[in-house]
Formats: sequence, structure tokens, C-alpha cells
Amino acid sequence: MSIEVRPAHIGDLEVITAIYADAVLHGTASYELEPPTLQEMESRYAALAAGDFPYLVAELDGRLVGYAYAGPFRPRPAYRFIVENSVYVEPEAKGQGVGIALLRKLVAEAEALGFRQMIAVIGDGSPESPSVRLHLRAGFRHCGQLQGSGYKQGRWLDTTFMQLPMNGGSSTPPDGCSMPERRFRGTLRPRLG
Repeated sequence: MSIEVRPAHIGDLEVITAIYADAVLHGTASYELEPPTLQEMESRYAALAAGDFPYLVAELDGRLVGYAYAGPFRPRPAYRFIVENSVYVEPEAKGQGVGIALLRKLVAEAEALGFRQMIAVIGDGSPESPSVRLHLRAGFRHCGQLQGSGYKQGRWLDTTFMQLPMNGGSSTPPDGCSMPERRFRGTLRPRLG
């Protein structure tokens, strides 16, 4: 069994859309009730790519089986050093190390860009949630919960917030050369292609 994590590209979106559709229809991690179309997923991908946010896929023995990305946590500029992550793995590949491989690579890429915190907003954030266990394994800590905040599949769900400090977290001032700071100051060169 070989897991390869690499940057996503537009050609991956058909499989990514199918993985996410399964999570929307059969899971409680996402609070969407209807799976987005391929066109909508292309739009979401393009927005993250335009912002130079990391978007990754995992292949298991050469077959795309999962994806992860980091995007803005909130739009106001004081939040610019925080990213929110998403990690999804197809059902047949769960429990094979794909999720942790994706999350660890995503953290490394967000760190390299200069982000200081990564937040996971987990629907159905019960202690036995696979997503909660995945994030704990990657070093995240619980930082809050919204009880009964989502209603899906005939039940109320809690939303759990988990947080991972990166690059010193809030213990030091931000790096003026980091991607979030250069974007804020308007000195980040636009992505080509």
C-alpha cells in the first residue's frame, strides 16, 4: 500500500466531487444537505487556487481516494493568519492512513506559507467522531463547541472547533514576509496560469 499526497489540479475535481457527495449524503461531517455540482466544486477550487491556498489530493496505489484543503477562516483582515481545513476520504480508503497523510502535508504547506493557526470546524464533533480522532492524532486541541448547532439525518449535531498553532502560534509577532501578510499589504504577486 502506497499513499502519495500531491497538489490537486482541475482534472481531479470529478473524483473530488464524488468523494464529497458521498460525505454530504451519508455523513454528518459536512452540514451541506445537497451535494454541490461539479461546476460549484470547480468554482470553490478556483477561489482557493486564486488565493494560493493549499489544496491536496491523496492517491492510494495510484487511485485518487481523498483530498484536503486550507482556506480562509473568516474574511476580516485580522483573521489573515488563520486557515480552516477540510479533509475528506472515500469510504473504501478510510482507516488506511490517508486522512493523516493529507492532514500532515496540509499543515506543513500552511506552515510554509506563514500561517499561525489552523482551525478544524467539525460537524458531528462527538468524541468518537473519526474527524475528531484524526485531528487529535495530528496535534490539534479542542477549543470550543456549539451544541445542537446542526440538524441532519434526523438528529441534532454538535459542531466542534479544534485548533493547531503553527510557526509559534500567538507567542510571537507575525512574519512580515509571510504569504498572509504580503497579501494583506498587496505585495503578493498574482499566481500565473
